[in-house]
Amino acid sequence: MKLHITTPEEILAGKASDIYFHHTAEVLKKNRIRKKVKAEFAAAKLPYPWAVFAGLEEVQNLLASLNLKITALPEGTIFKAGNPVLTIEGQYLDFGIHETAILGLICQASGVATQSARIRKKAGTKQLLSFGARRMHPSIAPMLERSAFIGGCDGVSVIKSAELLGITPSGTMPHALILQVGDEEKAFKLFDKIIPKSVKRIALVDTFLDEKFGALTAARLLKKGLYGVRLDTPSSRKGDFRKIVEEVRWELDLRGFGAVKIFVSGGLGEEDVERLVDVVDGFGVGTAISNARVIDFSMDIVEINGKPMTKRGKKSGKKKVFRCFNCLGSMVVPARRPSVFCQPCKRPMKVLTRVIGPAYCPSPQEIRQYLLRQLQKFDCQS
Repeated sequence: MKLHITTPEEILAGKASDIYFHHTAEVLKKNRIRKKVKAEFAAAKLPYPWAVFAGLEEVQNLLASLNLKITALPEGTIFKAGNPVLTIEGQYLDFGIHETAILGLICQASGVATQSARIRKKAGTKQLLSFGARRMHPSIAPMLERSAFIGGCDGVSVIKSAELLGITPSGTMPHALILQVGDEEKAFKLFDKIIPKSVKRIALVDTFLDEKFGALTAARLLKKGLYGVRLDTPSSRKGDFRKIVEEVRWELDLRGFGAVKIFVSGGLGEEDVERLVDVVDGFGVGTAISNARVIDFSMDIVEINGKPMTKRGKKSGKKKVFRCFNCLGSMVVPARRPSVFCQPCKRPMKVLTRVIGPAYCPSPQEIRQYLLRQLQKFDCQS
C-alpha cells in the first residue's frame, strides 16, 4: 500500500531533512572541516507557561549508531521556556543532517504530551482517554497516543498504539453500530450478546434518543451489567451540556441506577473538562490533544572545539538545568557550575539533565508516573 510517509530507513538516510543541512555537510566535507560541537535544543517561547518534554526515545533510536554524547531532561519532565531539554555533543558531520528529524520528533510529541498533561490536571482523578487518532495521519497514531498516554491519559483507542504501550485499547461502540442496527435498544442487546464480558458495557445513548431516555433504556436493559453511559452530544444539540449531564445523573439515581457511570466525549477541550469534572466519571478527548500546538524547539550550536560560541541572541556554552523538587522551580546555569541553591525553599537544587545512553529506557508507564508526580505539585495556571 502506498502512503505518503517517510520510512524509518529514509529518515536514517537523512531524506526527512531540510536540504540546506545537506548543503552544509557537502561544503564541510569538501573543505575537510570537521569540528566537534555541542548543540542544544530549547524553546525560547512556549504556548503555555510550562510544557512537557517528550519524544526522547525516538531521538535515541535515531542516533543510536552514532558516536555522540546525549544529555537531556528525562522524558516526561515539566519545563519552562529557555530550559535546554536536549544537548548533543560530537562531530557535527555525524548528526547535522538529522536536525530537522530530531526537532520534528520532540516538537510534536512534546506538544501532545503537554496538552494531555494540562487536561489531566483539569480532570483530576477522573478517567481520561485519548480519542484523537482519527484527526491525524494514521502512520503517526502510535507516536501521538504514546505522547498522550505519558502526558496523563489513562488509555488510548487505537489497537497498534495500545500494543506498543502494553495496554488494552479503550472504546466500546460507535454511532455507526447503532445506526446500522437501526434501534438503540437492539444495538445494546447485540453488543452485550457478542462482545466479550471483559469489555466494559458503556452504552452510547444519544444516537436516536434524548440522552436521558437513552441512558434509562440502557440501564433497564442491561441492569447490573451496565458499567456506564457515554454522551457524545454534537455541539448543535448541546445547549448547556452540564445541565444535560446533571439531568441524566438525576434520572439514573432516582431509579436506582446510581452505580452507572457517565462518560462524555465530542469536541471537548480544557475548559469543558474543567466545567464538567465534578458531574462526570470520565472524558474521551480527541482533537484537543492530537491537534495540540507544537512546542517550538530550535537547535543551536553553543560550543565549537571546546570554545563557547553561538549565534546572536543565544547564550553560548553548555548548560545544566537544576530543579527544586519541593517547589518545582528550575534554574539554567553554565554546565561547569557544581551546585545551585533554591532561594524560596532554602534548600539545594538538583541537576535535572542527565547523560542519555542505552541504559536509559524507561517504559511509557514509568514516564507517565514520573509526570503525574510532578503534576501533583504543579499549579496548572502557572
